[in-house]
Amino acid sequence: MKHGLEIRPEAAWDFVSLGALIHRLDPGQIPFRKATECRIHVSGGEFNCAANLSDCFRLRTAIVSALVDYPIGELIAERVKAMGVTGFYKRFQHDGVRGPNMATVYSDQGFGVRGPVVFYNRSNEAAALLKPGDFDWSKLFAGGVRWFHSGGIFAALSPTTAELIVEGMKAAKQAGAVCSFDLNFRAKLWQISGGLEKAQDTMRRIVANVDVLVGNEEDLQKGLGLKGPEVESKSKIDPSAFLAMMDAVAKQLPNIKIVATTLREVHLTNKHDWSAVCWIEGKTYNAPTCELGVLDRVGGGDGFAGGFFYGLLSGAAPEEALRLGWAHGALLTTFPGDTTMASLQQVKDFAKGGSARIQR
Repeated sequence: MKHGLEIRPEAAWDFVSLGALIHRLDPGQIPFRKATECRIHVSGGEFNCAANLSDCFRLRTAIVSALVDYPIGELIAERVKAMGVTGFYKRFQHDGVRGPNMATVYSDQGFGVRGPVVFYNRSNEAAALLKPGDFDWSKLFAGGVRWFHSGGIFAALSPTTAELIVEGMKAAKQAGAVCSFDLNFRAKLWQISGGLEKAQDTMRRIVANVDVLVGNEEDLQKGLGLKGPEVESKSKIDPSAFLAMMDAVAKQLPNIKIVATTLREVHLTNKHDWSAVCWIEGKTYNAPTCELGVLDRVGGGDGFAGGFFYGLLSGAAPEEALRLGWAHGALLTTFPGDTTMASLQQVKDFAKGGSARIQR
């Protein structure tokens, strides 16, 4: 136990996540106001982690979510299956006009000095209707589960989704799982879901059941209401401000054993400096910094989380687990879409200091 976690060596499920499945429309480098066609990517922070762990890292994973019985729901279910992820769904019937719907995210890629533009349609979203009692956790976890994951975007969708996360985490704990949570604080979502005070109260209740947190200093301050010393970072990849928050985490959230985040300095839309840092039971670890040529930045953070979780699940030392997350997140930004196309060998090679030289 180099990281303070008691991870089951075997179970029917290596990783189960709870969250909203969405589809992202991507016109590439063309802004939406001039777009004539789009790619469709299936996404969702919790699903992305499950998909990455299944497709690249070959773990047994599942997503617990809502699914609407209409063509978009069928498309999403097919992509979930294609990534090797098992879906456990509460199904909803579409009324043919108003929904309920699978949420849509609109996101172009930007280019150079023009950043990506992202906006949403989460109106009458099926995932927001999920509530405690919708899933039989004892049946789902009958064969055991090693790791359970959810995130702050799903928590913000409705009062009942937050309560479902707490229910799922308590059931997962009883089944012997480690629980993780990606804070993913989104001010726009919480603005229509009760405001900052509501966000912090909700997130605090969820995090009381969590072992591993993913999030930066802004997530910790705005999402959990933690106060940190005024430390000015020299750059976006300087971990000083993040590390200055860890005393507050240790004092106010004693159940939290690990906090991890990516560090990114954006020079141009397609040129980033990339690093990562984690705090594990009082010790800090830093990943190297590399310069990324970015094709599509969406999903890089989930790519980091998936690789980091894999390292912990596979028994890697903290430094190695962090580098696996850093490497996988970096590679994910070189692919179109929100989920991985990397091989495990590519991740391991890059984590050890590999380069982009041609592989013969």
